[in-house]
Amino acid sequence: MSAVVKTKRLTVPRFRARKGKTPIVALTAYTAPMARLLDPHVDLLLVGDSLGQVVHGMESTVPVPLELMIYHGQAVMRGSDTALVVVDLPFGSYEESREQAFRSAARVMKETGCAAVKLEGGAVMADTIRFLAERGVPVMAHIGLMPQQQNLKGYKVAGRSAEEWPSAMADGRAIEQAGAFAIVLEGMVPGLADQITSKLSIPTIGIGASANCDGQILVTDDLLGLIEAPPSFVRRYADLGADISAAAAAYALDVQARRFPAPEHTYGVRPVTAA
Repeated sequence: MSAVVKTKRLTVPRFRARKGKTPIVALTAYTAPMARLLDPHVDLLLVGDSLGQVVHGMESTVPVPLELMIYHGQAVMRGSDTALVVVDLPFGSYEESREQAFRSAARVMKETGCAAVKLEGGAVMADTIRFLAERGVPVMAHIGLMPQQQNLKGYKVAGRSAEEWPSAMADGRAIEQAGAFAIVLEGMVPGLADQITSKLSIPTIGIGASANCDGQILVTDDLLGLIEAPPSFVRRYADLGADISAAAAAYALDVQARRFPAPEHTYGVRPVTAA
């Protein structure tokens, strides 16, 4: 009788070692059922603060509280077995001080069981990243277009001006030296993303950046066609939004025509007829 071999979850060291090798596959997940469906196909599941907009109808990621990230992180951990799970630190939970960042990160990791946290910011966050890494918190960084800063900078593609390239490269180097194990490059012109990828020893994960990054990530609802107007760089792999709407419409017609439930669904109870 053969023993059942359990597949181990991808670890941070193994993830970091993927630099320059087979491209890393990453998607967002916010619920246990979705995590269960995606888990066999991805290396990374990101519980992104984009859940504020995608799941809860918020106008941006800014209002998302730490407790909500923990709640969804717990769900994704319950629904996955093999992917590395990373949870975003939301706006206001880490910027004040490195001590605040550690308290938030420690709470997220202890209460969800996730392997790492992600935070936005370049060189300005290097001291915080170092503080976390030295205390056992694996950090994925995020530069380029940073949604948490949209009130200040707007949704602006990074690197369109050549003058931006040196500071972006400096951000990447500072993050690497501080101890981050990977970095997300969002909304960045391909040439700049390529340069950062080639110069850093940690994996780069692109979203609206370059195909030459060490991996790619997308918001799952975008690629499934659940978002009405996804970013221009998103390739839709399904149109589930239209399918869901059509299914709801068909169901409504059946209910209105009294075709639901079907007559054969009597649950074993004999129909009672009048005497």
